Amino acid sequence: MKDRPKAIVRRRDLLGLALAGAGAAVAEAVTAEPAAAKPVDLKDKRKARYQANSAEVRNFYRVNSYPAR
Repeated sequence: MKDRPKAIVRRRDLLGLALAGAGAAVAEAVTAEPAAAKPVDLKDKRKARYQANSAEVRNFYRVNSYPAR
């Protein structure tokens, strides 16, 4: 059998490869366009959502008025 030369991979080579990959990822993130936010409708944002006479609110106060045991 012929002896094949063994490929030697040093730790420094692996570290350099990892740093190059991380640098490429950062460069891609920096050059990428930021995602645009959806426009906000101010009428919906300022609309009152609490309804004092809703069934959920009435049920909450009904249940919490039970006497303590």
